[in-house]
Amino acid sequence: MKQAADAIESRGLGADISNAGLFFRRWLANPLQMGSIVPSSPALCRKLVEQTRYAEDEAVIELGAGTGVVSQALLRGGLPPSRLFVVEIVRDMANHLRAELPGANIIEGDARRLPALIPQQWHGKIGTVVVGIPLVLLPVEEQRRFVEAIEAVAPKRGFIMYTYSLFSPLKHEGLGLTPKREAWTPLNLPPASVWRFTPAA
Repeated sequence: MKQAADAIESRGLGADISNAGLFFRRWLANPLQMGSIVPSSPALCRKLVEQTRYAEDEAVIELGAGTGVVSQALLRGGLPPSRLFVVEIVRDMANHLRAELPGANIIEGDARRLPALIPQQWHGKIGTVVVGIPLVLLPVEEQRRFVEAIEAVAPKRGFIMYTYSLFSPLKHEGLGLTPKREAWTPLNLPPASVWRFTPAA
């Protein structure tokens, strides 16, 4: 995805301000559903696109897309909209994403019910799951529900997750996961890391 990442262009200032305002309002309404008070930076989006893998017949899932800046980066990087599934639990955000991401599959729902939300024909044909939900803030049992839901639709693929911690944001041993820090960007506010978690052998 390196070549695709090079195609990412920065958004206009007005759009950035609008997105930040919407993001901040949703964070105030429910901080546990949002990992940050501002959307991901272009630098972080580039790192995520670089780490997103999918074959020609596979789709990508994003969980907790917020205002859609990561989704837009994936589309600009070459992912066809029809093969992007975005799961967002907040109705206002889901409606915003439908306007921002024409052609993408925007699903309003709880990611813990992922097997019921993603069409059956795509189960087992998911290249990458991008997690924008702040799992680190949840109890381990809730984290496990998310991990099991992802495994049900993307067996053995695991997921990538962005976080503001230099260390693994999940207690991976108890979740049966192997962590790998794939990228770090000091240009995000705050600086962010991209972690890949795969099922332990």
